[in-house]
Amino acid sequence: MRTETAKPVRLCDYAPTPYAIETVDLDVTLHPTATTVVAIIAFARRDGVEAGTPLALDGDGLTLKALAVDGGEIGEDAYEASADRLVLKVPPRGPFTLTITTEISPETNTALMGLYRSSGTYCTQCEAEGFRRITYFLDRPDVLAVYTTRITAPKADAPVLLANGNLIESGDLDDGRHFAVWHDPFPKPSYLFAMVAGDLGSVRDTFTTVSGREVDLRIYVEKGNEPRCAYAMDSLKRSMRWDEETFGREYDLDIFMIVAVSDFNMGAMENKGLNVFNDRYILADPETATDQDYANIEGVIAHEYFHNWSGNRVTCRDWFQLCLKEGLTVFRDQEFSSDQRSRAVKRISDVRVLKSHQFPEDAGPLAHPVRPDTYHEINNFYTATVYEKGAEVVRMLKTVVGDADFRKGMDLYFSRHDGEAVTIEDFLAAFAETSGLDLTQFALWYAQSGTPAITVGVSHDAAKHSFTMEIEQSCPPTPGQAEKKPMHIPLRFGLIGSDGAPLTFGDVSGAALRKDAATGDTVLHLTDARHTVVFEDVADRPVPSLLRGFSAPVRLVTNQTRDDMAFLSRNDTDPFNRWQAVQTLAMDALVAATATVRNGDEPTFEATLIDALGTIAADPALEPAFRALCLQMPTESDVARELGEDVDPDAIFQARTALKGAIATRLAETMAMLARDGEAGPYSPDAAAAGERALRNAALDYCLIADPHTLGARLMARVKTADNMTDRLSALTSLVLAGTDEADEALDAFYGRFEANPLVVDKWLSVQAMAPFPATLMKVRALTQHARFSFANPNRVRSLVGAFATGNATQFNRSDGAGFAFVADVVLKLDRRNPQVAARLLSAFRSWRSLEAVRRTKAEQELRRIAGTDSLSSDVRDIVERSLK
Repeated sequence: MRTETAKPVRLCDYAPTPYAIETVDLDVTLHPTATTVVAIIAFARRDGVEAGTPLALDGDGLTLKALAVDGGEIGEDAYEASADRLVLKVPPRGPFTLTITTEISPETNTALMGLYRSSGTYCTQCEAEGFRRITYFLDRPDVLAVYTTRITAPKADAPVLLANGNLIESGDLDDGRHFAVWHDPFPKPSYLFAMVAGDLGSVRDTFTTVSGREVDLRIYVEKGNEPRCAYAMDSLKRSMRWDEETFGREYDLDIFMIVAVSDFNMGAMENKGLNVFNDRYILADPETATDQDYANIEGVIAHEYFHNWSGNRVTCRDWFQLCLKEGLTVFRDQEFSSDQRSRAVKRISDVRVLKSHQFPEDAGPLAHPVRPDTYHEINNFYTATVYEKGAEVVRMLKTVVGDADFRKGMDLYFSRHDGEAVTIEDFLAAFAETSGLDLTQFALWYAQSGTPAITVGVSHDAAKHSFTMEIEQSCPPTPGQAEKKPMHIPLRFGLIGSDGAPLTFGDVSGAALRKDAATGDTVLHLTDARHTVVFEDVADRPVPSLLRGFSAPVRLVTNQTRDDMAFLSRNDTDPFNRWQAVQTLAMDALVAATATVRNGDEPTFEATLIDALGTIAADPALEPAFRALCLQMPTESDVARELGEDVDPDAIFQARTALKGAIATRLAETMAMLARDGEAGPYSPDAAAAGERALRNAALDYCLIADPHTLGARLMARVKTADNMTDRLSALTSLVLAGTDEADEALDAFYGRFEANPLVVDKWLSVQAMAPFPATLMKVRALTQHARFSFANPNRVRSLVGAFATGNATQFNRSDGAGFAFVADVVLKLDRRNPQVAARLLSAFRSWRSLEAVRRTKAEQELRRIAGTDSLSSDVRDIVERSLK
């Protein structure tokens, strides 16, 4: 573990390595505690580099056993070696090979980076800087080479031997060992290297590409889990076809493999031809996986597959360009899921994730641009800003250049840079060329941090038959960026007449508007700090529908009234804005109710919101999944973000509880109608069936509030007898979060049925961790000692401690500071074995400055306690120091 304070890495300091690597031949002899890696690496001095320039290679905790240049041993005075660095003082003038022999211990690699062994399976994770834990290397994304990997292991322990590329040779050896040789003909950076060995089961299929090539598809899992891979395989085949049809991208190798492992720091990894997945994103059947699990599997499978082009064939020059592969690929997987399911529901769901994860990041001490200009620890920049906001920037780019030129730009980008490591500038240049547009101002989205605010004031002049929108954009200061320039913001909008019909407006002054051919909406391209837009020949006051489809990742502030929002909730033809109108009404009600609670009074709620909810909930013409989303009130974290400062989580919780109670009471008849049991045929994870379940379960949750005695027994029965995990877990969650008399019995029944299934135990842990009661902290502490919990498994930690820290606002933010102290203790405990997981857990403190004074002081005390601890990893030290700035 690297414990020193990492030196800052700056984008402005980028320079190519003095030497390129052409080929890498690895010979790996597996052993739990003494794996030998022989790396034969072919180097060539780059043009313009002076002969004799030292070659410095990265390492991390390595033991060097032998070193040779061009096959001959060299004297100890010709190089310097430590666990973290190898320097060849005077390399040969011409191309040369370096043979490096290292010894590593996969069994004791608790950081799960590099080569590690878990549950008997050898596995690698090399992004971002894990390859240097395997051998000394130029461990950077701009060093691309062709890899050949030979793996040797006892056949009884590891009958399956996998690596990147195509299998070119395999066979048995003496003493019960065997070997396999894999060759990847496509140059790749070291972070995309992968190797897996173990006793695994597999599911196989084939896919015929658009050009007629047959690709062998394989998913490897722990034996016994093969029947739970069917949906993952189906998702993979649909992803491959969609990428051909939508982006013209065909798969290139003879085989595509996925391996599912239980101990994994990330969700999944796109290693070339050999994707490694956290098993939660592969394994599914109706008994153990929810509808959301199925949707996540579909999306993550697609995401990692799409990386084959957006990340692998065209990769990043340096880690500052991380959004170039991640943000772009998130956009691609969002589009895939939108086409496979409901585009409207998917868009709403994605924006909810953006607002709940990325907006707080932008508003706190961990804010950074989509492309940061400095980092201390790259592992800490796999953030919502890079992924989710990065995807929003690509979506805006598509709006700015138009659908046709966007596709042309993607084609040009892939063809021009195939096999290269590139930058954001290279990416934008392709679209500037195909569209003819100057994208200089648009590029600020990659350089400026923070969430821009768009303030829109609307007015109607009945005498002049004109309608005016006064628009102003601004962006608050963020760490390192006190001043912000105006951005290019595409504001999609429409005007709706008093009869509920879209309004066709005449001449417009003050702005150049453009019709969007795909949606029919009008797009106003904001490029200045202020815009005044006047619509002529508008006799009656219309209601503007602003930021349709959430056309930019901004915070919208308007002078529209509650009546306007209620009108939009009934009449807006844009599904996103119809949902947003309900959310705006709910947020206004919750902010007011929170203030009322803090004043010691009981909150009351006007009928506007509840009537709007009732209208939507009872409308059979609307998608059930959309109606279910409308019934979900803003979360406690959403309200805290809206308040911005002096946040009292207990008051927010009480206000939200009161609002849900008012809805449950006033819409009791509607909820009872929606909550009727009954499935049309056997379980199916398709979008329509999932939407029906989502609506019914949302209604049941409200029914429980209105009638806890009757519904408690009914939901208890669902926990025991439901024929699918979606209904079973929803019933359990409602009972536990409401604190009903049946909660403990339901938890026991659930655990008794699924105690042997780790992924379902994760759900059981999370439900308990999110219970909003004072006793929860004591229960969570006790669960860390449970037989099914392990600090060695990232999924267990995330499901229990992570769920408590990020999903239980009242108890993590307890006024006595005990919630902060517990999470800080876990961070310090984890930092000694897995710094990545520890650092990500520590990020739960990101909004500590927005809390009221007592909680703010308690949180700061824990952060300073962590900061004052000796021998922190660079991962945790980076987060805690930025949090305290």
